[in-house]
Amino acid sequence: MSWPRPLVDGAVLVGGAVRDALMDLSPRDLDWLVPDIEAALGQLRRRPDSEPVQIDPSRLLYRVQIAGVWNDFAPIQGSLADELRRRDFSVDALAWSPGSGLVDPVGGRADLRRRRLRMVAEANLRADPLRLLRGARLIATHGLRAEPETEAALGRCAADLASRQLAAPAPERVGAELDLLLCGGDPVSGLRALERWGALAIWIPELAATSGVWQGGFHHLDVYHHSLLALAELVRLRPRAPLDLRWATLLHDLGKPASRSQDAFGRYHFYGHAELGAALASSRLLELRRPRGLAERVSALIAAHMLPLPGDLRLAKRFVHRRGELLPDLLDLMIADRQAARGPLSNQGTRLAYQQGIDRVLQAMESPRPAAPLLDGHQIMAALGLPPGPLIGRLLAELAEAQAVGDLETSEQATEYLRRRLAALRAGQN
Repeated sequence: MSWPRPLVDGAVLVGGAVRDALMDLSPRDLDWLVPDIEAALGQLRRRPDSEPVQIDPSRLLYRVQIAGVWNDFAPIQGSLADELRRRDFSVDALAWSPGSGLVDPVGGRADLRRRRLRMVAEANLRADPLRLLRGARLIATHGLRAEPETEAALGRCAADLASRQLAAPAPERVGAELDLLLCGGDPVSGLRALERWGALAIWIPELAATSGVWQGGFHHLDVYHHSLLALAELVRLRPRAPLDLRWATLLHDLGKPASRSQDAFGRYHFYGHAELGAALASSRLLELRRPRGLAERVSALIAAHMLPLPGDLRLAKRFVHRRGELLPDLLDLMIADRQAARGPLSNQGTRLAYQQGIDRVLQAMESPRPAAPLLDGHQIMAALGLPPGPLIGRLLAELAEAQAVGDLETSEQATEYLRRRLAALRAGQN
């Protein structure tokens, strides 16, 4: 294993970075404890590449980025062993320094070898209920399994958090932990842990509300378990799937509980669930203080995931033209959704037809795109005798789509096409 070099005298590496180093993983950020924070800050400020910023005055915690790695520095409170015993789980209660080597007062290294999640003390979990999420994240990212006493303690913490006997963590901290959980190699295991402990309904209540909502038709699972299976399928098919696609896959059916109806034959329908789910997902992500761009991307993917797949290459080119900014992520969401649906209507024939639609879109994505528009706005105004205005923008958009699907190849064809469109619009036709 390779240990990072301390940046200041007497610094001790602690927590997740030590755990990851023992697992031969490269930590994304480093936590250091120092005997004298002022002396450490003086050393850091003398470096040309270092500008420490205080991020928590109550703990005298400072952060600095060096060579693309975030380093946090805080003073040791008491002895190092006591400091480690205040941590959440044994696998995080580890420290290392060049002078003392590995410091492991509660047996974290042995637990790591056994892939066991064990709390240091229940009081430590209750001191910061966000540690519920950290436990689930360790399950999702490191393949750990909670031992029985820890499992029970986490359940008690979740119950007291739900009843407000424990103070809720700040939404942005919750959102950041959920992001890390979803980016793990097995995010479904982490989500199932939150469900077992009773914490999922606290932080993603809209998802918890899909449990027990049966679907029938193409589906063999209720909405909740279908969503988890879709996420598992996505990770299997695309292990490096980005965060926004993972969120979209997990939340893609949030709109089903409120949109479910039943016809005279007992069949369930979910009209408009994609649009409703898109709004619910965006609202939840913004409540978790996730970036607005992330919420908008997730919402757009969910809103489009029920679009019909094209039946020929021309329609496929139109699909790509209209949804190009969502591709290929939209296709991966649709495939994961379909793979997680194995109900009585999901037979070999329907699966083949679906795959053919996917293949057409992939073929259209590989087709050459028009190098430049056949006409610009000024040329359209001159050819049709129109003044500037919204109509020019509409005609430009329609012209771009007709060109993209291969209906038009020359400026003369484009001019004639726009004349016909203008006449239709003036006649009240769409």
